[in-house]
Amino acid sequence: MDPDTILLETEETMTKAVDHLKKEFRGMRTGRASPAIIEFVKIDYYGDMQDLKNIAAISVPEPTQLLVKPFDASSIQAIKKGIEAAGLGLNPMPEGKQIRINLPSLTGDRRKQLVGHARKVAEETKVQLRNARRDANKHADGLKNDPKAHVSEDEVKKLHEEIQDLLKKFEKETDDLVAAKSKEIETI
Repeated sequence: MDPDTILLETEETMTKAVDHLKKEFRGMRTGRASPAIIEFVKIDYYGDMQDLKNIAAISVPEPTQLLVKPFDASSIQAIKKGIEAAGLGLNPMPEGKQIRINLPSLTGDRRKQLVGHARKVAEETKVQLRNARRDANKHADGLKNDPKAHVSEDEVKKLHEEIQDLLKKFEKETDDLVAAKSKEIETI
């Protein structure tokens, strides 16, 4: 492996970790309704587990309400059971060929729990970032010991610094994301 490949793969791994964090945060509940809260709820649809977004349209008619319109009206009860079983604390109410979900306002304690959860998820992301740095540094050290690589110690040292700079960049992005999500959760 050459230094450029090591950097590219490390950046790719770190980008995936931060993208996963963004996806987790989209599905995290705040004071406002968001389809992302229930998009990935698993529904038993004719014996096959499906994400809710694959079998229904999810909209936000009001800031504290979600509306689920199944593509197949016969799946309303399965969707209702799936949302209840997801443990999100939501109460789906079937209305004809759709399901309305009113989101109760968050209590102060629940907001603190959600902020704590957001920080925990962000810390897990940072661990993934550091693991990517560790792996990249191992590859860089391998270059130093590989006679076929023709890489000087100065180039390896520079590579270590570039890897560390990547880590700092992605850790800052992670910190910014968790700060923004915490503010969003705490906003009433």
